[in-house]
Amino acid sequence: MAKYRMVRNDFWKNPIVSEEMTPEDKYFYLYLLTNPHTTQIGIYRITKKQMAFDLGYSIESVHSLMERFTRHHKLIRYNPKTRELAIKNWGKDNLHKGGKPVMDCILSELKEVEDTSLIRYVSETIHKQEIRSLYESFCEPERMSFTEEESENDPDLDAEEEEVDDTFMHRSTIRGQKEKEKQKEKEKQQQKAFTPSIEDNPDIEDQALDQNTNDVQEIVEFWDNNGFGFSNVNAKQQLLSWLDDSSFLQPKEVILKAMTIACANN
Repeated sequence: MAKYRMVRNDFWKNPIVSEEMTPEDKYFYLYLLTNPHTTQIGIYRITKKQMAFDLGYSIESVHSLMERFTRHHKLIRYNPKTRELAIKNWGKDNLHKGGKPVMDCILSELKEVEDTSLIRYVSETIHKQEIRSLYESFCEPERMSFTEEESENDPDLDAEEEEVDDTFMHRSTIRGQKEKEKQKEKEKQQQKAFTPSIEDNPDIEDQALDQNTNDVQEIVEFWDNNGFGFSNVNAKQQLLSWLDDSSFLQPKEVILKAMTIACANN
């Protein structure tokens, strides 16, 4: 919605801010409230690398601050899988007015949230009933988004799944799983033919880790020194993933060759 964020002047009167926060905490909290990734609903997607880049901090410093705000101040929640961050008091401080434009904006942004538990977390501090009800309408599906562990502990749920799978879908799924298992076994046999056993030589694992670290450093240096973009972190991570998830015998050389060709073609 708006391209600006307002911070109420009683922010500085909050006992947590005035008595418990260090100057670094206050700076970090203001960043969480006003950075360009914030949304109207108080839940937004952001990576720790982006925070470090914006603030001029190291990844380790950002990680420590996130832990402090999650466990000590208890003002935020962060889902490392979906990269979504939620601010606890966002609704209390920002969501006072309704109306169709505001509600439409909130609705569209709530639809984009993957972790619905964050919606419930923010909704707890919303005073305006109209807006709070809209948040709570997105919390209901959360009851259906159970984990495998919860499924194992619920015999009724297992029975329902067995009834559904007792059809063609059940047979086709088993057939597909067997084919995948055969393919994985074949790949393991091929890998053993080219890879020495770690059990026979326990030092191989450490050597492999060191080599992987060196490969990552070499690729990152080439990236940074040849104008691929310091802030293009997402693309850099996708490129590095080819070191571990590719069929190339020498993935580092292939990646460097591809980057060299890209540079030659501008």
